[in-house]
Amino acid sequence: MDSVDNVRTLDDLRSFIHATLCDKENLLSDQFRMLESSLTRRGRECGLQFLLRGPRSVRLGAIWTADHNTVYFYDASGERYLKVRLKRRLLPDHARAA
Repeated sequence: MDSVDNVRTLDDLRSFIHATLCDKENLLSDQFRMLESSLTRRGRECGLQFLLRGPRSVRLGAIWTADHNTVYFYDASGERYLKVRLKRRLLPDHARAA
């Protein structure tokens, strides 16, 4: 999963974000797990937050906003370094279940 063009599902999104975060700090993707948590607004899921913990207390993050279909990437200092708009609309888990 190297390209944003290949993101068609939430699993593709997870793979894309994991690879992008690992590339930022030259981490081996099979060595570091990514944590995920749901973001809610007024009781409804509106996106996902991702956290990758690397060596030496390195923490990288990303946030996917469902309403804008955009992923914001944050480096170890907490600064946003990349903003990617997805080409295909993805639905949060609650919308797919309906």
